[in-house]
Amino acid sequence: MAKWDNMLAILWMLRSRRKMTAAEIADALEISVRTVYRYMDALCACGVPIISDAGHDGGFRLPEHFNADVPLLLSASELKAIVEAAKFAEGAGYPHTADLQRALGKIRQRMNEAQRGELQRLTGSLEVIAPAQGPSLADRLRRLEEAAQAGCTVRVTYQKESGEVSERKLDPHGLAYRNHHWYAVAYCHQAGELRTFRVDRMTDLRETEERFARPERFSAAEFFRVQTDERREADGPIVRICLEGDAESLDAVCRHWHLQHMVTDRGDGEVCLEMDEPTMDKYMPVYLMTFGTRLRVVRPERLKRQVTERARRIMEFHADLTDSGCQERPLEWK
Repeated sequence: MAKWDNMLAILWMLRSRRKMTAAEIADALEISVRTVYRYMDALCACGVPIISDAGHDGGFRLPEHFNADVPLLLSASELKAIVEAAKFAEGAGYPHTADLQRALGKIRQRMNEAQRGELQRLTGSLEVIAPAQGPSLADRLRRLEEAAQAGCTVRVTYQKESGEVSERKLDPHGLAYRNHHWYAVAYCHQAGELRTFRVDRMTDLRETEERFARPERFSAAEFFRVQTDERREADGPIVRICLEGDAESLDAVCRHWHLQHMVTDRGDGEVCLEMDEPTMDKYMPVYLMTFGTRLRVVRPERLKRQVTERARRIMEFHADLTDSGCQERPLEWK
C-alpha cells in the first residue's frame, strides 16, 4: 500500500476507535512500528491533531472535537504542482478562473502555517506571463462550453484572417487551447462540415432554439490531429526527419500547427519527426530555409540535398543581381 493510502488508513482507524497503539496499527497494516511513527509525524505535519498518550494505557488518538472531514493529505510537491498548474490555466485564459481560485482558497484553508510557508517558498519563483484575455473572451468560452454540453446551436459573427466578416450558425462540439489561442470545433451549417473557429474572432454570440446531438466522447484534440493527417500531400513512404539546432528553433518546429502532431522525439539539441515523403518534399525545404543556419538537417539525405539546392539557387540569384550592378551586401543569417 502506498504511503498516502497507509496514512489515510491510519486516520480512518483512529476515527473509528478511541485509541490505538503503534503495534496495533502496524499489525493491521502489515508494516513496521517504526514506519507507523514516521506516518504519524507526516500526519501531524499535514495538520492532523494526533494525541500521543504515554504509559501502560497509552496510544494514539484524535481529539473529541476533531473535524470529521479528511484533512489535506498532499505533499509539498503535489501542492506546488496544483498551484503552478493553476497559474498556467489562468495565463491561457481559462474561463473558470474564479472557480479555480475558490478551490485553491479551500485548499489553503486546510493547510497549517508550516505548509503555507513551504508552499510560498516552492512556488514563489515561477510566474506565467501571457497576453491579457478580456472578460468578453472568457464569457464566450463559457457560453460555447455550455452550448456544447447542452447541444445548443449558436449564431456568431465571425471574422476570418483575411478580414472577411460573415454570420455563422454553429453546433459547438468542443474547445481546444492551441498555440496561445482558443479554438471552437463546431459543425458549420453554411459549410456543411466540422470546422475550427478562433474564439477571439467571434462576436455577437447568440443561442438559438435549435438543438443538435453532440457525438459521444468527442475530442477536439483528436479532430486537430485528423486534420493534420488529411493535409498530407499524398500516400507515400513515411520518412523519419532529424533536425539539430538551438532550443528556440526546435521549439518553433514542435509548436508548428502542421508539424506538432508529427514530432516523435525531442532531445537535447535535436528533434525528430515522421511524415510522408510527398509532404516532406513540398513543404520542408521551404520551411527549413526560414531558419537560416539555426537548424541543420541530420537526416534524411534527400532533404539535405533539397535544402542545399535551394540555398545554392538563392546564392546564384543574388550573385546575378550583384553582377548586374546592384550594390553588394553581405548575406547574414540571424
